[in-house]
Amino acid sequence: MDVTYSARLPETVQEVLIPGGIGTPHGRCVAVDAPGLTEIREATTGQRAFRMAPVGDDVAITFRFGPSNSPYPDAMFAPRASQFTRFAEELVAEIGAVGSTLTGTDRARAVACHVAERFTYGHPETAFNDGLDTIPALGCGVTEGSCVDINTYFIAALRAAGIEAGYITGYFFPQENGGTCKDGHCWVVTRIGGATLEWDIAHHLKLGTRDIHPGLNPKPGQRFACFHSMGLDFPDLGIGGIKALIEPVAIVNGRVIRFDAPDIRLHEVATA
Repeated sequence: MDVTYSARLPETVQEVLIPGGIGTPHGRCVAVDAPGLTEIREATTGQRAFRMAPVGDDVAITFRFGPSNSPYPDAMFAPRASQFTRFAEELVAEIGAVGSTLTGTDRARAVACHVAERFTYGHPETAFNDGLDTIPALGCGVTEGSCVDINTYFIAALRAAGIEAGYITGYFFPQENGGTCKDGHCWVVTRIGGATLEWDIAHHLKLGTRDIHPGLNPKPGQRFACFHSMGLDFPDLGIGGIKALIEPVAIVNGRVIRFDAPDIRLHEVATA
């Protein structure tokens, strides 16, 4: 399968930063194709990415995916000290009472349902943790949040409960959209006793339920992983502290800028 990503370039763009793809038990990004790519590394995880000096008014990138039975990368489960991953003591106290008599996947599911009760799905202008050095406890309130916001809280809550968790970014193509999507997506993976499970609270909320269960696609469709983790540094580009790399981004005057209204499409590739 190929995922093609195209967009208009913003004015004064210097470079484009592109996720390099990862392998999971469900598939692997085997190639990233665009003119003038230079491979670079994310400093905290060692992941491959690409920089590109664009020519013209548009950018066009192809991600090629193939089958894989590789495990999730160990590096995605390693907590790192950043404003997107450190959790406040109040959150530890809040989560300590959630499913405290449960263990394993049952405890993780209790934490997932607890997190789901604190969010409605949406895209607020300001995230619940903007400007904070730690992930705060939300208490009994309900907060609007995107998949990024919800998963930021979910991963912090899982780790506060002593559960290994990692953050995956990539693309999700809803079944009803005929091979197109509007932007990138993200989800969470837990590792308990060596076994991994995927969780997507945002898609449960979109389906009208807060009764969360593990599963790759609670909302019907296809997804493809491209990068992992939060709090990313790219010293080759002189930028650091990026919350996440979900899809290609423009670098403008040292700032990371998302492309406006990208065209993202899924294509079946004929095999020889």
